[in-house]
Amino acid sequence: MHDPAPSFRALHKRGAPFILANAWDVGSARVLAGLGADAIATSSSAHAFTQGRPDMGNLTRDEALAHAQDLVAATPLPVSGDFENGFGEAPETCAETVRLACEAGLAGISIEDTALPADHPYAADLAAERIRAAASAARALPRDFVLVARADGVMNGQYDIEEALRRIKAFEAAGADCVYVPLPASLADLQRVIEATALPVNVLAAGPYADISRAQFAQMSAARISIGGGLARLTHRAVIDAGRAMMERGDFSALKGGASEAEVNALMAKGSA
Repeated sequence: MHDPAPSFRALHKRGAPFILANAWDVGSARVLAGLGADAIATSSSAHAFTQGRPDMGNLTRDEALAHAQDLVAATPLPVSGDFENGFGEAPETCAETVRLACEAGLAGISIEDTALPADHPYAADLAAERIRAAASAARALPRDFVLVARADGVMNGQYDIEEALRRIKAFEAAGADCVYVPLPASLADLQRVIEATALPVNVLAAGPYADISRAQFAQMSAARISIGGGLARLTHRAVIDAGRAMMERGDFSALKGGASEAEVNALMAKGSA
């Protein structure tokens, strides 16, 4: 069995963060690979946009798995799945999601502690038990698998940094391979997250953190940098701005700023090799 996870796991080095490039289709995955990405990830928000839906629990597990398989086949790079809350509340559901993700060829997945489609978190004990079940399933797989446990309550405005720190420590004890607290309120809080665990920590380059360089994240001992739906939203920003100019003013000049077909084709070819 092909095992993408050892190379993926080896990328997770505290103080030497790699960029986990979130793609939303085969073409974007290949372009990012062609640009030099070390690994690809799905993005629940970017994938939802392609289906005309909002983020936060509006994709099914079957849809996420089929999308992940497309990205796995798109490039030789390891792919991690943004699998929201594991597609169900029960710990057994999270475990089954891990097994299915492995079958889809993913190098790992992330599971968050939000009771989607609501924005409130699972109780702390249940959140840890869900990660424990997922980790147990991961260790029983026929190949390696990197499990990321997310504490999303700070980003969602549902709990404070102290609760986030308690949760990631519980996730570490439950067997997670990496932890992730998206968008803490300050750099000081992010530093507390990184120092609270011996595990690799994922950081999200979004909002004010998009102004932080890779070198700065390295100095903080982060291990990986994901971009979530950032590139997909940037693409939609270009569509919205150019579309408004066309529809409201009959102005097509923004279309001159696009990448050339030759450049896109060359990067896709390079990324698929």
